[in-house]
Amino acid sequence: MGVKPKIYHYKTLLNLVNRLRDDLNNLDFVLLFAYNGTGKTRISMAFKDVGKKRGKGNPDTLYFNAFTEDLFYWDNDLQNDAERVLKINAESKFFKGLKELALEEKIFAYLERYAEFDFKIDYEKWEIIFSKQVKNPNYKSNTEEPEYIILNNIKISRGEENIFIWCLFLAICELTIDGAEVYDWVKYIYIDDPISSLDDNNAIAIATDLSQLIQRGIGNKKVIIASHHSLFFNVMCNELKKCRYKRYFLHKNGEEGHTLRATEDTPFFHHVALLSELKKAMDSGKINTYHFNMLRSILEKTATFFGFDDFSFCIHGIKDEVLYLRALNLLSHGKYSIYEPKEMGVDNKRLFKDILQAFLDKYRFYLPEIL
Repeated sequence: MGVKPKIYHYKTLLNLVNRLRDDLNNLDFVLLFAYNGTGKTRISMAFKDVGKKRGKGNPDTLYFNAFTEDLFYWDNDLQNDAERVLKINAESKFFKGLKELALEEKIFAYLERYAEFDFKIDYEKWEIIFSKQVKNPNYKSNTEEPEYIILNNIKISRGEENIFIWCLFLAICELTIDGAEVYDWVKYIYIDDPISSLDDNNAIAIATDLSQLIQRGIGNKKVIIASHHSLFFNVMCNELKKCRYKRYFLHKNGEEGHTLRATEDTPFFHHVALLSELKKAMDSGKINTYHFNMLRSILEKTATFFGFDDFSFCIHGIKDEVLYLRALNLLSHGKYSIYEPKEMGVDNKRLFKDILQAFLDKYRFYLPEIL
């Protein structure tokens, strides 16, 4: 018999947050793996609020979460459609050191690793102007036309904007860790899902860069990182394995409650936990449309583990293999939201159960009980 896992139940966010803060009294880092819809952002805000309350209005947490992006907004120059800029909420304490400490160089040092555009910060207007080098459509060899030109005042994509904001946050973290006086109020750094839709190469690069940075702050700043991205999470675990840290699988327990499950001895626990969630849905009959997306994700990860590049490997040789493949390809490509769950129809439920059961029969996973 294995050692019984450490599982902790919390009826309120306050109790959960107090537990995380208590952990950090003796540790440098806490890593949380949690699926979208678990309440990660609410937990990060509750963590921040507890610090502010304890400090009688003075915060102690520098945080990155979904609300960080709200500190920026676009002025699209609708009248002239020429000078598009990203505006900064200059009143936020988040940007207190931006002007005095000349963050551009630090931001660009990170940005050039992930993106191919440039920027300039106008501190008088508190706005960011973006530019990009592109191929000159008028270029011809043996002429004076340059091969490349600079496009100014461009509006970058949503993904590029997220990368820029992340790099700005890293630059502020670097200042904080290096002891900049303007950020001496920061005791904790709380990072909630730094990557939402990046490819695996960027996920690895961001995890590696982040782990190197926060290790510079050991003994000075405490860090919590929460993520739903399994590759990013695993890289972070590997990079911090020699440090004083804990890692947990976090999931909801009822409407308001949460459960923390320590996973120090099972670093890939979240993979089988996801599979356990699907079996639980199958057994209860409460199967939503997004469960097909989750099932395909598990099949893809299993195929990758065995060295195959297509999830069809996982159901090869199973009865009704062709039908199952068609169903997975068709039903896993919808944009089904876990925030607005929609129950499957009867026929699709039966198909989902048949595919999942066939997969579980073929691969004998040990499925932990998700309490």
